[in-house]
Amino acid sequence: MSSEATPIQGSRPVTPPLPSAGSPTSPVSLKPPTSRHRDRSPSPMRGFLIPSPLPTRRNRTYSATARAAEGPVFTGVCKCFSRSKGHGFITPSDGGADIFVHISDIEGEYVPVEGDEMSYKICSLPPKLEKIQAVEVTITHLKPGTKHETWGGHIISD
Repeated sequence: MSSEATPIQGSRPVTPPLPSAGSPTSPVSLKPPTSRHRDRSPSPMRGFLIPSPLPTRRNRTYSATARAAEGPVFTGVCKCFSRSKGHGFITPSDGGADIFVHISDIEGEYVPVEGDEMSYKICSLPPKLEKIQAVEVTITHLKPGTKHETWGGHIISD
């Protein structure tokens, strides 16, 4: 047995030379040109947001608004309202199914709470116009003994 090491046959891997600054694969040339401006969305979720199918005051058609304005005024009691969710329901005074109300359709300075008496008009919801929602909603009587919040966040207690 010999004490000399035998050389390994074949080639060794060689590190490739660094590309020059003018090369198309160099890190310097991979940066976008400074003259080009890239539009960025204000929100990273912009491409993932789904538009709401509910017609709010901002996206309701003029004809639907005109029909609602010409209709009669109804009264009811606030069943529930969630400011964080942006909607609630009104129980009609004459009975029947609860009516949906969107935050954009509430007029006045107070956030509705359960038990407030309200007046409203109704508007049909697309696409089939079978369901209705309350529009031009105003609180006519605040429920006594409850704390009411203004849209600005101030708490008013009766």
